[in-house]
Amino acid sequence: MYVQKHTNQYKERFKMKNFKRVLAMTTAAVMAVTSFAGCSSNNANSGNVGGSTNVAEGEKTIVIGGSGPLTGDAAQYGVGVKNAIQLAVNEVNAAGGVNGNKLKLVFEDDEADSGDKAVNAYNTLKDQGMQIFLGTVTTGSCLAVVDKSKQDNIFQFTPSASAQDVIANDNCFQICFTNPNQGKASADYIADNKVATKIGVIYDSSDAYSSGIYNAFKTEAAAKGLELVSEQSFTKDSKTDFSAQIADCKNKGAELVFLPIYYQQASLILTQSKNAGFAPKFFGCDGLDGLTSIKNFDTSLAEGVMLLTPFAADSKDQATQDFVKAYKAAYNDETPNQFAADAYDGVKILAKLIESQKITGDMSASDICEKLKTGITAADFSYDGLTGTGMKWNANGEVSKSPKAVVIKDGNYADLDN
Repeated sequence: MYVQKHTNQYKERFKMKNFKRVLAMTTAAVMAVTSFAGCSSNNANSGNVGGSTNVAEGEKTIVIGGSGPLTGDAAQYGVGVKNAIQLAVNEVNAAGGVNGNKLKLVFEDDEADSGDKAVNAYNTLKDQGMQIFLGTVTTGSCLAVVDKSKQDNIFQFTPSASAQDVIANDNCFQICFTNPNQGKASADYIADNKVATKIGVIYDSSDAYSSGIYNAFKTEAAAKGLELVSEQSFTKDSKTDFSAQIADCKNKGAELVFLPIYYQQASLILTQSKNAGFAPKFFGCDGLDGLTSIKNFDTSLAEGVMLLTPFAADSKDQATQDFVKAYKAAYNDETPNQFAADAYDGVKILAKLIESQKITGDMSASDICEKLKTGITAADFSYDGLTGTGMKWNANGEVSKSPKAVVIKDGNYADLDN
């Protein structure tokens, strides 16, 4: 535009036009910043339950990805794992991070799915820059993605997928103990402590977790002289009516019913057993953790239920008390379950390995994987955590630690041996 310098009227119009244009640009910029800030806040809230990852823009990061059920029947497991990972990440970052890097968590809902949803969650995590995979929570989802993490050579550290098949590849390691160990330990405890001799079993034949524990339990029960008077199964398509399974256990005189299943189905079995006038002892594994927190479930029916778990929130050791206190403070007074404890240990174990192996965020996921594999299987590496002391890992990805036996008493876990 041609500006007539000697025309005062035009000068004034020109100044006013520029002023309006600058004002409009400034207003737009402010709106853009506000909008961006709002998006950042929303993303932080949706991605980081209980607080942000405490990572400032421009800081070096190591991205930990996780997946688990945040919705659906098994949501209690996934939410507990996500919360505990975030809590541990925040603690590591508050202490200065590791090797000049802060940890950053990205987490996706896989709905405990054993197919496309688990794969989609994994792929989304990769798109978000995942360098270490702390997942998945459930066995079925883990089996759906373990070959993919192997192809990508991403270190996979599952807090609670306990089937042996999930550690078939050399990049995957477990924090929890394996299904066979749970089945064997359960049979050993029942036999060695003379809890019962005539045993009924109700298990999910369509679930790798449940079937794996059952098979190991059956083998060890025979070796220990326990009599399996009833072996009843159900599938994912028939997991609401257990009247036939309960009737068979009752009619065959089962003194104890072993439940290597998840807490949702266990709550139905306890309710339906009461209605059938059947009151045996009940014994389960870590899948029963969460039984007393089911909405609208009569928790008095869980009284006396025994289970093996690596963690009990009411333990008196200082580490457990500190964790429970911090978890409750961060998450609306919720009590953490053993899945949360496994996940919390997982972050702290990774932090120790990252430090010892001099891992930094500018390394590729594949290079990080190789260093973590070397570090976790080293003869001199061990970890004392919430879910075990002196934890060590072999090249097969299996952790060495022992479960503890607890009983539900007054709605809480109590040490079964005290």
